[in-house]
Amino acid sequence: MQFYKERILNAAQLKRLSEHKYSCSSASLLDAWLQPWWCWLVSKTPLWLAPNLITILGLIINIVTTLILVWYSPDARQDPPRWTCALCALGVFVYQSLDAIDGKQARRTGSQSPLGELFDHGCDSISTVFIALGACIAVKLGEYPTWMFFQCFCAMTLFYCAHWQAYVTGTLKMGRIDVTEAQYTIICIHLISATLGADVWATQVGSFEMRYSLGGAALLGAVMTLGSLGAAIVAGGVGKNGSTVAVSCLLLLHVAWELYTPQTAQTINNCIIKRYIVDGRAKPLAFWNFV
Repeated sequence: MQFYKERILNAAQLKRLSEHKYSCSSASLLDAWLQPWWCWLVSKTPLWLAPNLITILGLIINIVTTLILVWYSPDARQDPPRWTCALCALGVFVYQSLDAIDGKQARRTGSQSPLGELFDHGCDSISTVFIALGACIAVKLGEYPTWMFFQCFCAMTLFYCAHWQAYVTGTLKMGRIDVTEAQYTIICIHLISATLGADVWATQVGSFEMRYSLGGAALLGAVMTLGSLGAAIVAGGVGKNGSTVAVSCLLLLHVAWELYTPQTAQTINNCIIKRYIVDGRAKPLAFWNFV
């Protein structure tokens, strides 16, 4: 049954979609150590289990375990039961493991596709919110709302910039200290809270509380990662389909402002079209022709 009368993608866009190949490079410190675990895990996974099902199962487990933590500490100021932190640590571990093997399962079964990549990264974008929120609750960062906002903002920004870099360069590049290290650091934070209690993060070390270490780690990680991502974005120049840094910035502005000022959105859209015309890399395109 057809629910939409008009075709969403035209023939040229469908052709580009069919030609898309996922490209990823990683220099992560932990990835090399975890590869044997991931390979063993995928080898025990039934061939009939769809990669997208693995992805969504990991996301659901992560969301459920985090929501249990939220239930006991909705404002991130109350001391959550220790078992909820342990459960959240397990949820992040299961999610991370399943997220690492869904691509392997897709290649193993010959079912990899651009839409599968989109689904995987879309689930990751949702999970990033819950992982950051869970870490804030585990250290009771709600007592310092500014730091809590900063922590969550860093997580969202780094996720976006990583995919922005992939958009303009064509390759998703993981640094030495990247998402895997961040996820296992958060697992350790949950385990510390589960073992010693969330109040341990209020312990004074000099003139600062231990919970500030979470914000400090976020700041350090943001500086290191954004530096490498920024260099890759600028050096990447132009993506496969003429996706310049300038055009991708305008795309972001267009999406951000479209809901509020349609006139501004149209102006930005015109700038995008002019950019394509001036650079001569592609025919004029509206902002939604991004495939």
